Amino acid sequence: MLVGAPLSLTATQAQARTSDTRAHIVIAGAGAAGLALASRLRRSMPNATITIIDAKKEHHFQPGFTLVGAGIWSPAQVTERNEDYMPRGVEWVEAAIAEFDPDANAVVTTTGQRIDYDFLLVATGLKLNYEAIEGMDASLIGRDGIASIYAGPEQARASSTAIDRFIETGGVGLFGRPAGEMKCAGAPLKITFITDDKARSQGRRGGVELIYNAHNPAVFAVPPVNEKVKEMFAARDIAVNYSHVLTAIDPGTKQATYATESGDVTLDYDFIHVVPPMRAPDAVKNSPLPWQEGALAADGWIEADKATLRHPRFSNVFAVGDIAGVPRGKTAASVKWQVPVVVDNLVAETAGRTSQAVYNGYTSCPMVTGIGKAMLIEFDYDGNLIPSFPFIDPLKELWVSWLIEEKGLLGAYRAMLRGRA
Repeated sequence: MLVGAPLSLTATQAQARTSDTRAHIVIAGAGAAGLALASRLRRSMPNATITIIDAKKEHHFQPGFTLVGAGIWSPAQVTERNEDYMPRGVEWVEAAIAEFDPDANAVVTTTGQRIDYDFLLVATGLKLNYEAIEGMDASLIGRDGIASIYAGPEQARASSTAIDRFIETGGVGLFGRPAGEMKCAGAPLKITFITDDKARSQGRRGGVELIYNAHNPAVFAVPPVNEKVKEMFAARDIAVNYSHVLTAIDPGTKQATYATESGDVTLDYDFIHVVPPMRAPDAVKNSPLPWQEGALAADGWIEADKATLRHPRFSNVFAVGDIAGVPRGKTAASVKWQVPVVVDNLVAETAGRTSQAVYNGYTSCPMVTGIGKAMLIEFDYDGNLIPSFPFIDPLKELWVSWLIEEKGLLGAYRAMLRGRA
């Protein structure tokens, strides 16, 4: 889940009760989904043994990476310690998972420790697959006109510097997104809008040409949002190339190659914001857990019922957050709605009840369209707009939507990690 996911102030419909189970629950991953799961489960299952497995010590507020890339926030504002959010009474195994063995109800860590479980909640997040773009490496971010806010806080800051340098010197700027599922699909659009707005505010818009390379025949998957963004791009002189997927870059010649329906196309650039293809981490991808066929199989997303997030072949396994192989749901806001559903289903099962809690695909994106303005876009699996606030028009650029992005998200996010929202 990344950049710019608003955490709705309305409560999720899932109301988890409690269970006296003494089951052993293993949570793979200590990101937003893993920590939020651990916090809720600790209260809902006071007698259960809960183990969270992750070698990561730093915790990043990924929705804030866009603001770092805009030059508004610093990396320190999106970086905290995982231990500060680890619930009491939860065992933290500080290692990565090397192997998932759902047939034996066990995982194996990179240190060789085998951990058995009664239930497994997979919240590993995803892998940024920069190497799938020929010539691209994360170490290039901030050099030779290359930016990418996705790789981390420092890379987001380096991207901000690259944007400012591009605006100062002028030229052609390329933007876009990969094919396939990705976290916060609105972030590439936001960076495009932010670059346009900063260039205008500095009186330099005439010196830069901005081109958005959409991966398919639309710029956004939700039809009314797609139409609105297309109108805004036209009004702001941002050109759009459709069905262009970045496959290679040459930092030396500053050329980018795109796969199109008519064959490969090479574009010159002075600045490029690279969004890498995204896929499951190796340990997940190489396990029995991913989809075996269909559109979500190739990248290793975990097979999951889209309403309950339960694995259909391994009924004691759930997938939460970015790793879940569902049509939408790779934002922090999605996690906020997914976690209570999974906890409610798990509590009900271990208490001999039936849960009615379902996840409707809720995803949201405060689409930043300039410094001080944004559109608060919330939608479900079917692409229906489902605004949490009746007084906010999701297709209007508003200061209040920006305020939610800049001021409200971090506090709501911290509350979610502690199971309070």
